Amino acid sequence: MTTPVARLEHVNIRVSDPDRTAAFLTRLCGWHERWRGPSALGGWTIHLGAETDYIALYQGDEPLSGSFSKGQPLNHIGLLVDDPDAAEQVVIAEGLEPFNHGDYEPGRRFYVFDWDGIEWEIVSYS
Repeated sequence: MTTPVARLEHVNIRVSDPDRTAAFLTRLCGWHERWRGPSALGGWTIHLGAETDYIALYQGDEPLSGSFSKGQPLNHIGLLVDDPDAAEQVVIAEGLEPFNHGDYEPGRRFYVFDWDGIEWEIVSYS
């Protein structure tokens, strides 16, 4: 039996303000908007990313109230960047606070919580 080969194509996360999160991720990652429109589940979505993978930023008909609890159910989303210092400056310019800096195998990293309590790991292997 052949083992299938896969790659991560997209992740769909619920956010309180898809435009704000899309603007942040555009500045942080250099991604572009691939699509936006109504969601089949109600509400609307922005697909933001590269040509072969993306993050869907979903907002339901009912706005979020409060932020998510860490690890409920998502621990964090890891983003690979080529320049962690420049990425950290983007995070700070957004008024967000980077924390838990580390420089150990396999790379250099820091973390940040966004406005919805979603934790992002920013990592570089260079």
